[in-house]
Amino acid sequence: MSLSKNEIERYNRHLLLPEIGIAGQQRLKEAKVLCVGSGGLGSPVLLYLAAAGVGRLGIMDFDVVDASNLQRQILFSTSAIGKSKVESASQKLHELNSHTKTDRLDFRLTAENATDVFPAYDVIVDCTDNFPTRYLINDACEMLGKPNVYGSIFRFEGQVSVFNYQNGPGYRDLYPEPPEHGLVPDCATAGVLGILPGLIGTIQATEVIKILLELGNTLAGRLLLYDALKMSFREIKIAKDKSRQPVTKLVDYSETCNAQTNFMQSQESNPSFEINATDLAKQLQVDDVFLIDVREPMEWDICHLPGATLIPLGELESRLDELDNEKKIVTYCRAGIRTIEALRILHTAGFTTAKHLRGGIHAWSDAVDPSVPKY
Repeated sequence: MSLSKNEIERYNRHLLLPEIGIAGQQRLKEAKVLCVGSGGLGSPVLLYLAAAGVGRLGIMDFDVVDASNLQRQILFSTSAIGKSKVESASQKLHELNSHTKTDRLDFRLTAENATDVFPAYDVIVDCTDNFPTRYLINDACEMLGKPNVYGSIFRFEGQVSVFNYQNGPGYRDLYPEPPEHGLVPDCATAGVLGILPGLIGTIQATEVIKILLELGNTLAGRLLLYDALKMSFREIKIAKDKSRQPVTKLVDYSETCNAQTNFMQSQESNPSFEINATDLAKQLQVDDVFLIDVREPMEWDICHLPGATLIPLGELESRLDELDNEKKIVTYCRAGIRTIEALRILHTAGFTTAKHLRGGIHAWSDAVDPSVPKY
């Protein structure tokens, strides 16, 4: 697969590097890379791989662009709000480099489709933000013999590594099993410095290029840790656990390790555990409601519902003595996710009539008070 005159002009800075040259650029042109997630990490990964001349990029994401994404997801602009991330990303990459072809995979990665999708690509890049998908990517890569370029971000810190490369360790050699639900908050809950994924994603893209060209030393067997506040990097060695049983089947951890999911399933026949924003607004006018905000103090400062009491989710179990079982208890959070865990805690403690606001602050803003910001 030869380079055209236009491609030679475009990639001339690569061609001048003895380690790449014409042969290396042709290898990039022939390469196929799958990026699972096109958000904060996926944005720089996809942009730099397309700019570098990777011939085919798979973009897997089932989400649409939200205003809150724009703080860090540089693939998208304000005009893309409400549109498919996959479609918007594909269009942006085509504008950047029409020589790069894109596969638009506008669906969720599952244990059923992973073994159908992954074989078509040389390298898989994990740009996700949740543990179930990280374990699924790792396990599918191990089963299929695919390198897994991993990245994660949290507040001001990031991690990067390369798993399952040249018989190196995998994600399970670092973290054998997923953490219990609720122990590690996601970025939507804890926040993230907008610039952080730019750095971590760029390192991921660098590792992909090195793997494709077989250049230098990759992060296989090493976990690179970055602290933006200290502006420091450090490494942790990762050893392959020879006693660990190899992965032989894929598990959908979104179903098996999520306490919220299990609680929700147990409540399917009893929808009385939730209340919509309109009904809550009416109830607040006529009933004595103990309204609990389970978000964090910094979120409370952004906005909160009138008459609410702030009890962050992490403190709820230790502050149950502040509740009155005689009152109607309603919990709320940003979007109605954390309150499922709050309900599990309350129902277990005997507050079995407690409800949660479906959709959280976002639903309240949509249905009751548009002046409340949807952050």
